[in-house]
Parts: sequence; structure tokens; C-alpha cells
Amino acid sequence: MTFPFNSVYHATKWALEGFSESMAFELSRFGIGVKTIAPGGIDTDFVSRSMVLAQHPAYAALVAQTMAAFADPGRAVRRSTAEQIAEVVYQAATDGKRQLRYVAGEDAKALYAQRLAVGDEAFRAAIDQTFLGEPTARPQGPTG
Repeated sequence: MTFPFNSVYHATKWALEGFSESMAFELSRFGIGVKTIAPGGIDTDFVSRSMVLAQHPAYAALVAQTMAAFADPGRAVRRSTAEQIAEVVYQAATDGKRQLRYVAGEDAKALYAQRLAVGDEAFRAAIDQTFLGEPTARPQGPTG
């Protein structure tokens, strides 16, 4: 799943998912397994220490709204510890299964289950509403 203002980050994640899935087919013939971990939020200091945001005045209000949604204390309590994610990595590395994707963290599991339950478009609409509120303009079709 994706979130607003994270397009490059999510593009790299999806690229790795596709690469890993394809390689899993090819390498399984040689007894080599490929697995991916899809974690939710992890309780680290990444945002305050490492994250750099490109800024433009046209996006300032929307980015601020999105960052406020990410900073919501309700989200913070659902984040996993790095140790909890490491446990899933260890499980994936040692369980002997041909399972490709491991969803890690209770928040990620809940969001993934919600997306499967309501469908892609309803889920995307909920993410849009949560992070950006009501759109001010709707895309126009080919006839205007």
C-alpha cells in the first residue's frame, strides 16, 4: 500500500516486490528461496534523524496535513519495535516455507486485511481521506 508524498519510497518497495517475486520463480529451481518483509510503522528516530523532505509552497499545506496524520499519537502506539520486525525476518529465514511475503507488525497486518476486505479503490479512498481530507477538485473525464 502507499501513502501520500512517499511516491519514490513506494516505487522502490514495489520494484523490489516485483523483482523478488520474479526471482523466486527462477531461483527456486536451484533450491534458493526469496522472501520479502512488508513491515508497518517501526518505532525509530528515522523521521527526526534521517528523513529529508523536498519542499515547494504549492504542496506545503498538504504535506503538513499528511505529516500530522503520520504523527497522530494513535498511530504511534501501533508501531512495532525493531526487535518485533527482526523476529519476523528470522521466522521468514528459518521456517522452510515457500511463502514470498511476510507482513510484519500489527498495524501492517490490520491495514493489509482492511485493504483485502474493502477492495483497492475503497481502501485508497480511505487513505486519501485520512491523510489529505476531502479533495477540492475532482479529475475530469475526457469530455470535461
